[in-house]
Amino acid sequence: MIASAWSIALVGMDGTLVEVEAAISPGLPRTVLVGLPDAALHEARDRCRAALTAVGLGWPSELLTINLTPASLPKAGTHYDLAIAAAVLAAARQVPRQAAQKNVLMGEVGLDGRVRRVRGILPGLLAARQAGWTSAIVPLAQVGEARLVDGLEVHGVATLEDLVEVLHGREPLRTEEAPLGEMAAADEPAAVDLSDLLGQPEARWAAEVAAAGGHHMFLHGPPGVGKTMLAMRLPGLLPDLTLPEALEASAIHSLAGEDLNDGLIRRPPFSSPHHNATMAAMVGGGSRLARPGAISLAHRGVLFLDEAPELSPQVMEALRTPMEAGYVSIARSHGVVRFPSQFQLVMAANPCPCGFSGVTGAQCRCAPNAIRRYNARLSGPILDRIDIHQRMTTVSRVLRKADSSESTAVVAARVSEARERSQARLQGTGWRRNAEIPGHIARAEVPDHGLVLIEQQVLKGRMSPRGVDKVARLARTLADLAGRSKVSVDDVMAGMTLNQDEWMVAV
Repeated sequence: MIASAWSIALVGMDGTLVEVEAAISPGLPRTVLVGLPDAALHEARDRCRAALTAVGLGWPSELLTINLTPASLPKAGTHYDLAIAAAVLAAARQVPRQAAQKNVLMGEVGLDGRVRRVRGILPGLLAARQAGWTSAIVPLAQVGEARLVDGLEVHGVATLEDLVEVLHGREPLRTEEAPLGEMAAADEPAAVDLSDLLGQPEARWAAEVAAAGGHHMFLHGPPGVGKTMLAMRLPGLLPDLTLPEALEASAIHSLAGEDLNDGLIRRPPFSSPHHNATMAAMVGGGSRLARPGAISLAHRGVLFLDEAPELSPQVMEALRTPMEAGYVSIARSHGVVRFPSQFQLVMAANPCPCGFSGVTGAQCRCAPNAIRRYNARLSGPILDRIDIHQRMTTVSRVLRKADSSESTAVVAARVSEARERSQARLQGTGWRRNAEIPGHIARAEVPDHGLVLIEQQVLKGRMSPRGVDKVARLARTLADLAGRSKVSVDDVMAGMTLNQDEWMVAV
């Protein structure tokens, strides 16, 4: 008696169909699980046996062999439980064999027969839909996430009894989601607005330019001037994600175990790891198959590194490739995992360890060698990849309650108009933002006199060849913000001002 069901093996963002075969044959009662399972999957036989017994469905009292095909593909996770249970039930003739074969199943089972939520429902079902499948069975608590995939009939099951009903073509016993127990509801983030930041007009303008063109930004200055406040308000200036972008971002967050029942992630995500984050926490990691890290969770959004010099130098240097390539590759013994990582980097730093070097009216307590070591923690290659370097200073006047600061909505409207101009110009090229334009194309739009000004900075050693391309892209963004179709010399000069690296000379 042989039957099978189907599930999905996830290797990074890529999903592969896995056939779960169950064969009942004469022999001593035992269960054999083969097909390169990891420890969590190897324990599925014990979970499924206890779960089926708990709901009165029973477990075969003969030799049961469960095979996961393709056998050469490493398989990890607990989401195979539901497919294993369906294959065993079909092999024992408790459910129709054809019904078990025509559905893709993902879900973990508890010892009492409940079906629990799992990671990666969205990317798994996207892969199944791309492979031509039209029906899926998932935990009832994740039906909302599963139905984000168009063209897929989704059935939610809360228990193994519901699974039997669905495989018989009947309605499940429970059709409403159970109260939240395994995963607490996330608190809504407090609303933040750009008008909360008093003063700092130059930094506001720099943030507007960064949002309009998707440029990386480095904010440095003494404590309390608003670096973190400005960075946290940058996502509010960005436009909504398009449908393909929302699917990409949502799939990554699904792999990380986040609840997506409220729908696709339509707003640019904001990731802010602590400065003691490890390499695995930043770029992703895992013993056998890696999971996404902070830079992938910021895909299509903002990655904010507060107190950037306090991060490990190895962690900082790991940002080099993702900042330019747009993805991160993690090699493991069983293969290479690739996660998309097209993020907008914002770094913040104090001028020295105590934070008061060069601050008027304050006394710095740091030795000169300590300041140099502090600055050296941000390497030249990393700083050279930052488009906008903005120094923020202490406010020089008394701030009154009636402040003329613009709100997020006002600035976001200008950013949206600039993005529309750039997208219309870049249509059909594959690039979405000015920060992604190749250097030779961006330089071609710079007027001759602007190229002369840039060349002077290069000859003086104040700008690298990469800096030339960054200034050209910034000039293109400034022209879009101003509503001009062509880049002017003023745009080039403003771009050079934004790109001026004062980090080394500020202290």
